[in-house]
Amino acid sequence: MTTSSTSLAGVSQPFKGIVLVVVATFLFSSHDALSKYLTGFYPVMLVIWARYVAHTLLMMGIFLPRSGLSVLRSRKPALQALRATCLLGTSLLFISGLQYIPLAEATAVNFLAPLMVTALSVPLLGERVSTGQWLAVLTGFIGVVVIVHPGGELFTPAILLPLGSALCFCFYQILTRKLSEVDSPTTSNFFAGLFNTLVMSALVPFFWQMPSLFHGLLMLALGTCGMLAHLFLTQAFRHAPPALLAPFGYCQIVFAGLLGLLIFSHTPELTTLLGIAVICLSGLAAAWLQRRKSV
Repeated sequence: MTTSSTSLAGVSQPFKGIVLVVVATFLFSSHDALSKYLTGFYPVMLVIWARYVAHTLLMMGIFLPRSGLSVLRSRKPALQALRATCLLGTSLLFISGLQYIPLAEATAVNFLAPLMVTALSVPLLGERVSTGQWLAVLTGFIGVVVIVHPGGELFTPAILLPLGSALCFCFYQILTRKLSEVDSPTTSNFFAGLFNTLVMSALVPFFWQMPSLFHGLLMLALGTCGMLAHLFLTQAFRHAPPALLAPFGYCQIVFAGLLGLLIFSHTPELTTLLGIAVICLSGLAAAWLQRRKSV
């Protein structure tokens, strides 16, 4: 009886869950904008290393005093390492892509990940996907084709970087779903941050460049944005079901467009806006169909 009451209480504040998701999407967009700015001065590897170091130190300060090293105990450490590697692949490919692709366009392409999850959930998770969901997946890829149309400024090999990032993030989400059955979100987030910090710390000496004080503070802000975004997202799902919150995740594309305009003075072309709209609508349709199927 207690478990049931707690569960109901956890999802009885949908407005709070929506607010947390919107704040998380703004923080994710801010993280990406800071990454794009910093890679104009420093190697990608250094920026990503700083992001994970800041993320891990903040997680340690928050959770180690309360939980100790038990927060790192996983029932499936090998899967956690693979999940962390997928997240690192997402970071490397996406932030590398931001050197060549505008913020809003790269974010929109990265939002193919939920559609890829829908497609790959059939062979990897044994789930059934309806005809409508397959059409949503196909429509999402058509949206990318509209953005990267032949003759357009984004019709370059660099577009493969955010596409690769979306694929890595797809596997990251699938592994997150699998690991949620055995480990807490805190354990998964802490494990990923620590694992990627160790990997990047082994690589960063080959790319080291001493940042200025101002840029060092921005790198700290970068890690803070990333960590807080994940924490807010985790908290959001305690107050509202994923099917309700999924559409609000697309606020990230809007925030990315606004930050791209304010910081980098980039205005997307009309065809790009059309492609972004197609990707958003296909993602929303897939989320709605998944919600109907789970009811």
